[in-house]
Amino acid sequence: MADTSASASRPDSADAGTGDADTSEGGKKSAERKAVPDPDDAHSDEVGGDEPLLPARVHRPSDLVRLLVGVLAIAVLLAIAAFAHGTTSGLEQDINKGTGQAPDLFSKIAGLVSSIAILLVPVAFAIERLIKRDGLRIADGVLAAVLAHGATLATDLWVARAAPESIRDALTQPSPVDVGSLTDPVHGYLAPVIAYMTAVGMSRRPRWRTVLWAVLVLYAFSMLVADYTTAFSIALTVLIGWTVAYGTLYAVGSPNVRPTGRTLMAGLRHVGFRPVSAAREEVSDTQETGDRGRRYFVTLEDGPPLNVTVVDREQQAQGFFYRAWRNLTLRGFATRSSLQSLRQALEQEALLAYAAIAAGANAPKLIATSELGPDAVMLVYEHTGGHTLDSLPDDEITDELLRGTWHQVRALQSRRIAHRRLVGDAILVDRSGRVILTDLRVGEIAANNLLLRMDISQLLVTLGLRVGAERAVASAVSVLGPDAVADCLPMLQPIALSHSTRATLRRLARERAQREREAVLEASRLAKHARSEEATGGTGPVLEKPDKKAVRAEQRAEKRAIDEAREEDLLTQIHHQVLLIRPQAPVEPARLERVRPRTLISFIAGAIAAYFLLTQLTHIEFGPLISNAQWGWVATAVLFSAASYVAAAMALLGFVPERVPFLRTMAAQVAGSFVKIVAPPAVGGVALNTRFLQRAGVRPGLAVASVGASQLVGLGTHAVMLLAFGYLTGTEKTPSLSPSRTVIAGLLTVAVLVLVVTSVPVLRKFVVTRVRSLFAGVVPRMLDVLQRPQKLLTGIGGMLLLTACFVLSLDASIRAFGTEDTSISIASVAVVFLAGNALGSAAPTPGGVGAVEATLTLGLIAVGLPSEVAAPAVLLFRLLTLWLPALPGWLAFNHLTRKGAL
Repeated sequence: MADTSASASRPDSADAGTGDADTSEGGKKSAERKAVPDPDDAHSDEVGGDEPLLPARVHRPSDLVRLLVGVLAIAVLLAIAAFAHGTTSGLEQDINKGTGQAPDLFSKIAGLVSSIAILLVPVAFAIERLIKRDGLRIADGVLAAVLAHGATLATDLWVARAAPESIRDALTQPSPVDVGSLTDPVHGYLAPVIAYMTAVGMSRRPRWRTVLWAVLVLYAFSMLVADYTTAFSIALTVLIGWTVAYGTLYAVGSPNVRPTGRTLMAGLRHVGFRPVSAAREEVSDTQETGDRGRRYFVTLEDGPPLNVTVVDREQQAQGFFYRAWRNLTLRGFATRSSLQSLRQALEQEALLAYAAIAAGANAPKLIATSELGPDAVMLVYEHTGGHTLDSLPDDEITDELLRGTWHQVRALQSRRIAHRRLVGDAILVDRSGRVILTDLRVGEIAANNLLLRMDISQLLVTLGLRVGAERAVASAVSVLGPDAVADCLPMLQPIALSHSTRATLRRLARERAQREREAVLEASRLAKHARSEEATGGTGPVLEKPDKKAVRAEQRAEKRAIDEAREEDLLTQIHHQVLLIRPQAPVEPARLERVRPRTLISFIAGAIAAYFLLTQLTHIEFGPLISNAQWGWVATAVLFSAASYVAAAMALLGFVPERVPFLRTMAAQVAGSFVKIVAPPAVGGVALNTRFLQRAGVRPGLAVASVGASQLVGLGTHAVMLLAFGYLTGTEKTPSLSPSRTVIAGLLTVAVLVLVVTSVPVLRKFVVTRVRSLFAGVVPRMLDVLQRPQKLLTGIGGMLLLTACFVLSLDASIRAFGTEDTSISIASVAVVFLAGNALGSAAPTPGGVGAVEATLTLGLIAVGLPSEVAAPAVLLFRLLTLWLPALPGWLAFNHLTRKGAL
């Protein structure tokens, strides 16, 4: 009999071979574990490979998804009850008419039986679970029932006191017993029963599930016949119970039924094998685990070793949200279903394994499958020793090996089989150099041409990452032919590649950008040093201002350094290699996205903007507002609001030494009026301007520096103007030139904050780090601008003009609703606007909604403007500067996006 203390070597070791396992050698390489004898067998269930201790409870993503679905269903039900009053009334009448025709005797018997059974069935199930020592599930069910009862009480209270009348009518009706009262909106004992049965898992036990649902249907029917409830009340009760149950399960976790290694050993014996030991495969951090399952290398008492894959529900749930997002944004051919049962996963992997071997490809041979309890399955393969492509040294990846990989792909594609995951760790090379394709479980049979072409493009990139684009393309052409390789070019785009491949390409892109930045900085340093040596003859620093010729020479040196340091990414290299072979190959990328992220963001942004606009306008009486307005001043406010976009373009271009079209820049500022209503202005405007400058040809680092310089000068200008106008406001009513107490208090507050920041080490380090990163990019950019006085004048003038336009627009809005007696000075208006704008930039709400309106209104009232004038004036000002520009901003945003300017 084999040595029961032996453990297997690593599953990817080439020494493992494909023959009998050398258990004595394996025992020397691995630590011995305590053997626990099986009552039915004399063998030890030894599991190696750092088998982790499983937690007692797990938080399943499927429970979270069901919770979100339940919340959404409740919201939809209440929306129907609130807005489709006619439909709900008609539905109630039809239900009452239908249930009223039931025999009275049958209704009474149904009510009696269901009232008793609805309590007895859960109790009986609890007793059955306790007998089988499954008390944790019962505890979960009781907790869910208690929470569901609390949810029903809260819902009843809300419906009775605060819900709209239409919802109250849909959920209640006059009580047949207590005259003058209404029935309960939600059943306080039915929802706990549903929450209990869901939490304890009765849905996975068909007999109990059938009995309980029959009782629930009978109970609901009897309640409807007796006019004790409504159909909407029953539906809301069921949804509350169901939602609370899954919320409870996700919060406290479900009992972990994930099979252990010893469960695996018992399962192998059940299908006829005699295992000695099992070693868990080590998975590197770079591999895509996803739903691949846990893998074991199993040695047998009387036969060659095995590779076993165990798939359980928890493993399947990994990556669910990523797959769901891919399903939402990509077309149906681009990704498989994100929801798949264990039985479906088992059948798919088995089918792919048999189909691949039948097609003549080298794939692991599937020899057995089995369930490991209700929540896991296992697939048993013949052992294939070797190394993955990722683990092979570069000198061992020969051209013969590359061609062998393409031969395997060609064998699959000859039978319309798509692998769907041709990454480095799915390509195995044994000791003889034979290529074996693994991880077939995510593949597809009867695949269409697009999936087959995606496989070719994925493998081109996988091999290109190891051997370069030239060798990867050459090996593919030698096996598949130039036409097949050329047809995959439209698929050669990041979205068609695997997650790990995209991550690798992003990392390489960051490294290329870093090398380019270093080359530019080095070229700039050398050019400045050469210019200094030339001007001083090596005797001292340069005191004269650099002339234009020297500046242009420095810029040429930087451009030459960029050209020399610029490297093509791998996808571009593959494109060029294929085009050298087939110049007429299609190069236009295929449309794989069902919904582009940009389109989805625009839709969500539009919905948010519409919501905020409606909430702002629903509380305004437009009749008196329009009749009292002085339309001359309204037109003036409109003109100043429109002029602010010209000023914003000047304020941005003044800090961009490169040549950028003015009209397109102004269109970008108009587009910013749409962006700022869906994001805080301090974030959305910066991101949009940075993106615009990059698309206009400004290098990314310089684009960020330009926007940063504009923001820095704008901040300084804003603070200076606030202090200046605050000083003027304080001296308006007195001949003294002493500043007002408000200004003094503000300055003292700033001084105290500066002292606190400089005295606390943590705060001081935080501020110094941020300021240092700011000066690293912004200050050199400011020095470039200082060498161009016209640009500097344009930037600062644009800042001042932008503030003046907004101040004059607010002043015109005030005059549109005020009189001579209610007018205030322009300095007071400026102070109120500057304070409100500063608060709006700091507020987390889109466009500073709420914070700006409140600040402007209270500020105008504080400087002496009547509230009946301040409120409509602020509304008009915000309407002209925030909400009305949203539509042209959206049009400009989409126009610039289509033109590639954003």
